[in-house]
This record gives sequence, structure tokens and C-alpha cells, in this order.
Amino acid sequence: MPEGSPTPWSYLLIRLLFKFVLKIFYGTIVVENTEYIPKTGQPCIVCANHSNSLTDALLLVTSIPSSARNMLRLTAKSTQFGHKTFTSWLIESAGTVPIKRRKDFADGNADNSDVMDKLMEALELGDAICLFPEGMSRFHPTIAPLKTGVARIVSDVLTRNRDNPDFSISILTCSVTYMHRQHFRSDVLVTFNPPTIFSPKNNPELLAPVDYNQIRSLTAQMHHQISSRTIDSPSWDFVRSAKLASRIYVPLGTRMSLGDYVRVTRTFVEAFKASEDAQNKIASADGESVGPTREDMELVQLHHGLKEYQDQLVRWGVKDDRIRRPLSRRTIFTRMLIRLTWFCCLFTISLPGLTLWTPVFATTFYAVHNFKKSGPIWDTWDEIAQYKLIYGLFSGLCVWLGAVLLTLPFAPITIILVPSLMWMTLRWLEDAVSAFRAFAALVRLLKVGKPTLKEMRERRADLHSRVMNLAVQTLGLPTNPETYFLENGGKEKGRVRSRWESGAKYFSVRRRRKRDWNETLRLYDKVDYPDEGQ
Repeated sequence: MPEGSPTPWSYLLIRLLFKFVLKIFYGTIVVENTEYIPKTGQPCIVCANHSNSLTDALLLVTSIPSSARNMLRLTAKSTQFGHKTFTSWLIESAGTVPIKRRKDFADGNADNSDVMDKLMEALELGDAICLFPEGMSRFHPTIAPLKTGVARIVSDVLTRNRDNPDFSISILTCSVTYMHRQHFRSDVLVTFNPPTIFSPKNNPELLAPVDYNQIRSLTAQMHHQISSRTIDSPSWDFVRSAKLASRIYVPLGTRMSLGDYVRVTRTFVEAFKASEDAQNKIASADGESVGPTREDMELVQLHHGLKEYQDQLVRWGVKDDRIRRPLSRRTIFTRMLIRLTWFCCLFTISLPGLTLWTPVFATTFYAVHNFKKSGPIWDTWDEIAQYKLIYGLFSGLCVWLGAVLLTLPFAPITIILVPSLMWMTLRWLEDAVSAFRAFAALVRLLKVGKPTLKEMRERRADLHSRVMNLAVQTLGLPTNPETYFLENGGKEKGRVRSRWESGAKYFSVRRRRKRDWNETLRLYDKVDYPDEGQ
């Protein structure tokens, strides 16, 4: 059995460095099903959806345990090579293989034959290579049609080893879901799917000369497997409504695992995809054609009802949970006082550390602000997280080194004290922002007025009934979601199981307690998405 290529020192450095950076940028990174990862020495192609540019690759590198694979050989577009930039050095020194894309060349020609030979040689050595079969990163929530390159590599490498009875190769698909890919302290789910194993003996249909229908069929299987474990939506509007439907169906917040939350949301997205077809039926129906069914009409009406209710929540600046569980005015004033006091305390103790964070925040804001001007949303926003990670890393290192140099006589202490203070400041700042966000929401709740709150509660009760009917009767979800999902899953899935643990997490140094999986480090709840036509 092959042993795999030796791991370059630069790869070890990159994995360690960006594991640290990713854990700072994202609040919770939940990795599921690592037991599916083939061990080092087993040829493996890792394929994932591609919605966050270079960040996707870094996330996969850090999510695969070193005990399972000693390294993951990456690929990247050829235009990122040969530049005197940190990004270029980063991808080159990690053994990344350049892939040429036709759209990057004026004549439209892109010969990747040498690249394919290198990838097949790496597989024959027992390495794992990483490919993004969508062919490019994208901001849109729909997974793009997969290219057939992965299936063709499998066919070619099987053909090259057709006389080796012991040779086999695995395709390991991975579904990556970002709650808000570009926002600081949001959450990420990485789900590895069961690998598919191919060998010359068991898969003669993939040996040359191969029927291209077999290649297309394998590519379609990969697409289905990747999309089945993430939120694959034709529009952000469906994602928005599906997340609201999930919160109405099972309002457990982070007591529900992130994986379960994503899968329930995906289930509602799939239902609303059907509502789009129903909407088209309604628009085209006439006396001679088959019109929409009653179920079609109900699905369309539910989607519109959720959209209008979410618009109303956004307009008043309140969360669904405050409509579900109304508070008395006395309770509101008491909680406002507690939240404001807690914010002032946390912000005060954060001030010394914020002097260290300010250059980092200012640098990343300036870099991202200028980058957004370079193109439309659909072509630039998938790279925002990448910019924040790299500029944040550089500016953070500069702050650390500057602080060490300024306190040179006490450098052994400062080397440890500065990053510790910056981390604790970040934790305090998270809780301070959360407290002020809750205070502001309570203030807005007072402004709503009793008649409007009563109308919103009635609207929510109607939506709850319709969502439960859709979830249980049509989608086959559990009838008792709050009990089922509270008992399902485990601590390793990033959840908060009990009220005691929820309180303890509030003071955790490692990770703050969140109210729901949509939270980011912002003074308002992030529920809307930008218009991609901009």
C-alpha cells in the first residue's frame, strides 16, 4: 500500500497558522463525520462546494485531522500563482497545483494535461487531492453545475492502474455551509459524506474507452451528495424564509445542533423550491391548461406569509422569539437595565484590549471597503472572508510584534500577554455587543405597541400552524421537534444542551454562548442578504 508524500514544513505551518486564524474569525466551526475520511496512503479526491474562495480550501485543510491524512494537496486557479504577494506564496509553498481556466486566457485555450498527470501521480502515491468541481467560487446560494473533471481523473487513474488488482481510489464529498460566510464570528458547518470507492475490478465501466454517460452519471451523483447536506437554494429569498420557518418549527436556538439546524433549513428550502414551480403554474394557468393544485397554492401562500412576517420583524427590529414569548413591560424595563449595565461593564474592561484590536479592525475594514468597489456583488463577495483573514492575520501579527518591541525589557511576558489580552478582549466584546443588541431590541419592542404586537402574535400563530402542517404532514419532520432535537446530537456538534450549560458557556473562555446560529459580531441581527444585481 502506498504511504503518501511527505508533508512539507510549509504545509504544517499553514495548517497550524490558519487553524488558529479560522477559529478567531468564525465563532463555531463544527466538523461532522471525520470517520469517513480515508487514511493516508489511500488515494482520495476530496470534493466540496465552493462559495468562499480561498477560505474553502483553508477550512478543508484544517478540518481534516492530521491523524487521518498527513496532507491535502490543493488546487487553485493559475492566475493566483507567480505574484509577489502573501496569497501567492501561501498557495505555492503548500504544494498547490495550478489549474488553468479558459476564461482567464484571451484565446480561450487552457491546456491542463500536465496538471492532470501531476494529480494522477499524487493519487498513485496515496495522496489526497482537493478539487472544487464547480470550477469557480460563487456568492449565489445555488451550487453551480459540476464540471466532469473529477470523474475523468478517476477514469484516467483507474485506466492507468487497470492491471493492479489492489488499486482503488475514493471520492470523498464534503458539504460546507456558512451561516454568514463573510461576517466576523459567524458559524460554519463542515460535513463529510460517505466516500465512494472505485477500483478497476469493480468499476470496469470507468476504464478506457469509457462511455461519457458514465462520466456524467458519476458527476451527477457527486452533485446530489454535496447538495443534500447543505443549503442549495435558487435565491437568497428562499434561504431567508426557510431560516424563519426553521425558527418557528423548532425554536431551540443553539440548544439544537448546527448540523440539525442546517438540515432542517435545507428541508424547508427544498419545499420552497417546489413553491417556485407552483408559482410558475399559477402564472401560466389558463382555461385549457392544468392549473396549480391546492397544495401548490398553500405552499405559495405560506412562502409569501413568511416573507411578509419577516419583513415586519425587520421593520420593527424585533426577533420572532419575542413574539412567541411576550414580555410584560415591567420585565422589559428590568431586562433593559440589566443588559445596559452589563454592556457598560464589559465594554469598560474591553477598552485596553480594544487599543490592540483597533488597527486590525481598521485595516480589514479599509481593505474590504476598497475591494468591494472592484466589482459587482456576485463577483467579489465570495472573497471578502479571504481578504479579512489575510489582512487580519498580517495586521494582528504587526500589532503583536509592535507591542513586543515597545516592551522589549519585558518581551518574554508580552509575547504571551498580548495575544491572551486580545483573545479575552474579543470574548468580552462579543458579550458586550450581544448585551447591547438585546438592549436595543427591547427598546424597539416597547415602541411596537400592544395592538401591533397582538396582530403579530396572531399572524405568527397562523404561520406556526401552517409550518407545522408542512413539516410533519408533507416533509416528514418530527412531530415533537423541541424534544427530538434537544435529545439528538452531542456536544461535539457545537450545541448547548441544557440551561445550566447555557449559563456556563456565557463565561466560557473558549466560545461564547449564542442565542441562535444566525448571530454575528454586529449590533443587529443578520437576516437579510444583499441584492446580487448591484
